Amino acid sequence: MTVVTCLSPYTSDQVKALAGTEVIDVRLVPDPPAPQAVRDAVVGADVIIGDVRAKHRLDRDTLAGAAGCRLVQQPAVGYDSIDASAAAALGIPVANAGGYNADAVADWVLMAALNLARNGSRRDQSMHAGHYDRAFERSRELSALTVGIVGLGNIGRAVARRFAGFGSTVIGYDPVATDPVPGVEQVPLDTLLQQAELITIHAPLTDETRHLINADTLGRTRPEALIINASRGPLVDESALVDALRSGSIGGAALDVYEVEPLAADSPLRSLDNVFLTPHIAGDTRESRARLLELVADNLQRVLLKDLPPHHVVNSALLPQTS
Repeated sequence: MTVVTCLSPYTSDQVKALAGTEVIDVRLVPDPPAPQAVRDAVVGADVIIGDVRAKHRLDRDTLAGAAGCRLVQQPAVGYDSIDASAAAALGIPVANAGGYNADAVADWVLMAALNLARNGSRRDQSMHAGHYDRAFERSRELSALTVGIVGLGNIGRAVARRFAGFGSTVIGYDPVATDPVPGVEQVPLDTLLQQAELITIHAPLTDETRHLINADTLGRTRPEALIINASRGPLVDESALVDALRSGSIGGAALDVYEVEPLAADSPLRSLDNVFLTPHIAGDTRESRARLLELVADNLQRVLLKDLPPHHVVNSALLPQTS
């Protein structure tokens, strides 16, 4: 019988609904961490659904036990919990849910940008505390800002469209993107750091991008620059960010993701009033959840029922090529 191993917190009935058939053997695993349970569950699997929480990891050794697997489907955009190169060496396609939450994240970035530019949370907290303080706080209009977007994939482009609608000057950096992005001047990273008054990060987490925002890059930004990260927490060196926020060398930050999640209760980020924080929910809306399940279901059914190649394969260039 066809075997589908699911590392996400879905029920057996949910997995069968996604697969479009009742005639499958669904293997579920305990809550993370459970590395041995994951290694056991992937053996002989036809399809593996990755962990939407990115807690259960599919490393090289675990994937070696899944030789013959026809698809690893990550129900998220980020897939750094999966060794996609090792999967390719084993002939296993790894697919993500590319683009499903682009609008949701882009909306959150606009909310965060407006919050930082207009001191929204700070003013709201002051009002709730019983104050009515109308003192000027150097508010900015988005149309007056130069916005730098690091990463011009689905989300970065959706963010660019929104800022363009506000009249912002938009520049972008992406070492992979070669095609023009409407309304975006593509520049080197150093130029972006020097020119952008608001920097929003939408890059994948790789060895090269880890701590992309660090003491050195923060030191090259404009005074009072605003930093937004709704991508992956380790893209930002939080210690360096805290130092820059405390010293006033940058004006503020908005974060939805963190180096370690959940964010520690004693994290210094929680005590800074020029930081806007949310608990990794930027991409989570009713609409994005529905799109996610549609994308996952489509890929599972393409592979299991229609014998078609999956969409959104992230390691296709590394897979063995057939003539």
